Amino acid sequence: MQRPAVYTVHYRLKNRMGEVIDTSEGGEPLTFIEGASNVIRGIQEAVKGRGPGDCLEVTVPPEMAYGEHNPEFVRKVPRSAFEGVDNLQVGMKFQTNTGEEAQVVKVVAIDGNLVKVDANHPLAGFTLYFDLEILQVREATDDEVAAGTPL
Repeated sequence: MQRPAVYTVHYRLKNRMGEVIDTSEGGEPLTFIEGASNVIRGIQEAVKGRGPGDCLEVTVPPEMAYGEHNPEFVRKVPRSAFEGVDNLQVGMKFQTNTGEEAQVVKVVAIDGNLVKVDANHPLAGFTLYFDLEILQVREATDDEVAAGTPL
């Protein structure tokens, strides 16, 4: 069986108007193992079979990125759930530890004693536009395959 590849890429994420909203330029490139769950499927598919020096423009629909915006992830909770937070404001983010795994929620509205929070990924429901430059492609080591991440 062939080992998965480790890709190292620079990326620029743009909105639909072409404005850059995130980039690795000037920082560390993105390095990931083929098939890993920590990189969206749209990028994984785009780089498959490509090599160093390849530059790609990739349009990634929500279902291959962070999914559709799920209204079930928006809920109202009592303000008392934010005990110890003196100046609760719209836009604040908190990590919850309820349920199976930790989750980040964003405060989207405050109405008296009720706080509306949204646990969707901030890019859920959006088509993403990437410029990718593949810097390196190599075979994953045994340790990397076992860890599921480049070491």
